[in-house]
Amino acid sequence: MNLSDSSTPRQPDGLLGAASTGHRPIARLSAAEAVLAELRSDIESGRAPVGAKLPSEAALAARYAVSRSVVREALRSCAALGLTETHTGKGTFVVSGRVSGDLVLGRYSARDLTEARPHIEIPAAGLAATRRSEEDLATLKGIVADMALEDDPAAWVALDATFHCLIARASGNKVFESVVADLREALANQSETLNLVADDRQHASDLEHRRILTAIEAGSAELASEAMAEHLKAVDVALGSLREG
Repeated sequence: MNLSDSSTPRQPDGLLGAASTGHRPIARLSAAEAVLAELRSDIESGRAPVGAKLPSEAALAARYAVSRSVVREALRSCAALGLTETHTGKGTFVVSGRVSGDLVLGRYSARDLTEARPHIEIPAAGLAATRRSEEDLATLKGIVADMALEDDPAAWVALDATFHCLIARASGNKVFESVVADLREALANQSETLNLVADDRQHASDLEHRRILTAIEAGSAELASEAMAEHLKAVDVALGSLREG
């Protein structure tokens, strides 16, 4: 089956070789979304039962005619959803037939981030509005502009994490800067998974980031804090929909 690395309508055909008639048609998706949907369908349906070892990245890439980076992105999201675990030198194994109630994001969970981020990033955004330099502002503008044009999901996720790190740096508070930098990998993993499973989350984030930037540029601590709070709330809503789904 050829997914290609771009958005392509497709008929999935079973991770473990199940007949294609056992699957429903999938709407137009990115390659990573399509691979994730296929993996998730096989796991949740029991075609790939708990304890089963998934094919290697290379084998999956060949099966779906996509790059290994696309497969890797889908597998990271499977792990974040609590469906699989990867053991170095052994492979990736199915550990649950249901999505976890919380995303697994390396050292931190989505719940950890949801509880901590408002206490860090909202005040950081407010401080950034009054303390940012012209260089900070120019860099943030460049990142937001690049995100709006970025078609590569992995590149967008990296820019997203950088945006939040730079706001913390622009706050002039070393504690905020250090904490957000420490969260960078977890933030990227969460963003990556939400973009694959939540409808139009990437576009919504672009608009939310633009509002944060506009408030910071205007020098309004109140508006910047409000815009960041709205962004974090939207992320929490998306996470809630994922858990309910």
